Amino acid sequence: MTEEKNKVILYDEGISELQEFVAPEKLYQDLIRRVQKYHPSDDISMIANAYAIAYEAHKDQVRKSGEPYIIHPLNVAIILANLEMDKETIVAGILHDVVEDTVMTEEDLAREFGQDVALLVDGVTKLEKIPLTAETNISDAKLEMQAENLRKMFLAMAKDIRVIMIKLADRLHNMRTLQYQKPESQIRIARETREIYCPIAQRLGISKLKIELDDLSMKYLEPDVYQELVDNIALRKNARESYIQGIVDEVSAHVKNAGIEASVDGRVKHFFSIYKKMKNQNKTLDQIYDLFAVRIIVDSVKDCYAALGVMHEMYKPIPGRFKDYIAMPKANMYQSLHTTLIGTSGQPFEVQIRTFEMHKAAEYGIAAHWKYKEASDGKKVAAQEEEKLVWLRQILEWQRDMEDNKEFMNLLKNDLDLFSDQVYCFTPTGEVKNLPAGSTPIDFAYSIHSAVGNKMVGARANGKLVTIDYKIKNGDRLEVITSQNSKGPSRDWLNIVKSTQAKNKINQWFKNEFKEENIVRGKDLLAQYCKTKGINYSEIMKPDYMDAIMRKFGFHDWEAVLAAVGHGAVKEGQVISRAQELYDRDHKEKMTNDEVLASIAEASAAAANKPVQMKSKSGIIVKGIADLSVRFSKCCSPVPGDEIVGFVTRGRGISIHRTDCINVLNLPELERARMIDAEWQEPEKQTKEKYETGLNIYANDRNGLLADISRAFTERNLNIIALNTRTNKQGLVTMQVTFEISGREEMIRIIDKISGIDSVIDIERTSG
Repeated sequence: MTEEKNKVILYDEGISELQEFVAPEKLYQDLIRRVQKYHPSDDISMIANAYAIAYEAHKDQVRKSGEPYIIHPLNVAIILANLEMDKETIVAGILHDVVEDTVMTEEDLAREFGQDVALLVDGVTKLEKIPLTAETNISDAKLEMQAENLRKMFLAMAKDIRVIMIKLADRLHNMRTLQYQKPESQIRIARETREIYCPIAQRLGISKLKIELDDLSMKYLEPDVYQELVDNIALRKNARESYIQGIVDEVSAHVKNAGIEASVDGRVKHFFSIYKKMKNQNKTLDQIYDLFAVRIIVDSVKDCYAALGVMHEMYKPIPGRFKDYIAMPKANMYQSLHTTLIGTSGQPFEVQIRTFEMHKAAEYGIAAHWKYKEASDGKKVAAQEEEKLVWLRQILEWQRDMEDNKEFMNLLKNDLDLFSDQVYCFTPTGEVKNLPAGSTPIDFAYSIHSAVGNKMVGARANGKLVTIDYKIKNGDRLEVITSQNSKGPSRDWLNIVKSTQAKNKINQWFKNEFKEENIVRGKDLLAQYCKTKGINYSEIMKPDYMDAIMRKFGFHDWEAVLAAVGHGAVKEGQVISRAQELYDRDHKEKMTNDEVLASIAEASAAAANKPVQMKSKSGIIVKGIADLSVRFSKCCSPVPGDEIVGFVTRGRGISIHRTDCINVLNLPELERARMIDAEWQEPEKQTKEKYETGLNIYANDRNGLLADISRAFTERNLNIIALNTRTNKQGLVTMQVTFEISGREEMIRIIDKISGIDSVIDIERTSG
């Protein structure tokens, strides 16, 4: 046993690698050394060429840290080299920002580096244009956009999984240098990393990336807890290092005496893993059993179980703390034996036993499949290795089956849930089924086949009848009882099942089973909506418009649109708005200049013939005419000092909007002729009118937050008209405040005041 085999690691290497400014040339040489360590080919010309092109492309750019921008793509490539990726992926990592910054096209890349590199760079470039968000309490419009963006991301992953590998490496380096971003950006990026990228790294089995992304996210999302863990684990560092080294030496001796060749190392587990267990199990740091972990890596599966026997012979195992992930791998195909033992001093520690091949798969995950591969290999993942991508294929199936973006987002979030645990059970033939903790026989039935779930009338666990809400335990042998006379699933099942697969299949059954009812309901909803809005339904529902609506929402026939409206996947307002827009395009002419002037004259006459109202003295000048009868739009609530524009309505005068109002920015081209110049009167001519406006405030939840924000308005003598507060499961508060104000300067002062309140993350004005 060599000294190198018995090592102790007190901290994970990645998290402690604080970035120092390193010259690009040194980084490049480091990259080449790392590639040559694992790659059998000595030909680095393609990497050298990529570096030369990227260096030239980014030569005039600097990062927020002040270092040359080329540092970033080089670090991304080094992270990919640490995962032992193929040369094409390394080159694409170096070039992943080049298309945006030079005139180099995809065709140029293909000619210079081959089609593989060109497609990878193109995939990453498109992925970077997809804005993702980890918000939960968002509007339907934002939800639709977020779902669509995630759909695009998973489609890009399906084309070539290496695209997301480059994106994960890109995100890891950005997280390592996150200290140079603004605090609100740090929180946004860290939350997005934890809720989107960490679960993807977990699903791909790349613990090398996931562990560091987890810890870095925690550093910015729970800075106090993170620092406390760092301090507590660093406490008595020498004593702890000595203790772990003692365990490693003991274990090494026992394994060696049993005639098993093994590599043994020990470490303190990473911070987020410890924090997650403290939070989920409501325990203190001292109560976490597996704070220390010893890893035994052997040559064969036989040696794994032999080493386990030695460990259980030499140390007392803690009951219920043994898990066999070799016989029953995790969903991401992770394999290892886990057991928690009591050391000679009485301190518990965890032991992980695996083969070298399993260790490689655990560290590198899906990345391990590209090791040593050259372009001529085609980089096709072997059939047995594709199991890691089963979940991705499942998500793509959801995308085809589901029109409801909210439902898709919920299923996706549950499927990628960081905190979900697993239970393992068996079919009557001995096949292992891996289900989320808390799963029931219904989940089990749908994991076999949707037809089995739909016809299920009962179940047996270990030969005994159980209720359908029975919680499956590890090792249960389950049998589903079906009947051809079954009427199908009950809606109550949706409250019982735990797996996203079961929920999706139950929902699909109801959509198909009640399609006729949903079609009738959809017709009624559309007709009722038109009646409420005073729209002639038969007039706007022409065949051409119906075809355009079907294309917009991705349906093949009109009955599918009606059914989607009937079961709530598509809102009736979305359908009618699109039809109305198409009708207006064909039947309404643009307002001519004369019509615009006529509308202004009408508004001016209305102002002259009516008693003076508050709004008529609003201080707005439209086309050089003051005191018009204008109205302020509720969507963006402009106040004096804002840049504004007028919109000539038909028969209702002129409405005033902020120029950054979403409704103005999204105005159809045909309607833009109705926009008209508007401005505020000079300050000395303005009245002391109060204007209604609104703010969206985002903050981390805490006691006294609402009182502090209310006090800020009181101290500024501002009257709050309405206040709505929502808090999500992650403790993020979204507060919508409507209040009265005299102008933009007062708005800036109140925003500055609220920004200084503890826990406030971001503030934005309502903009449509």
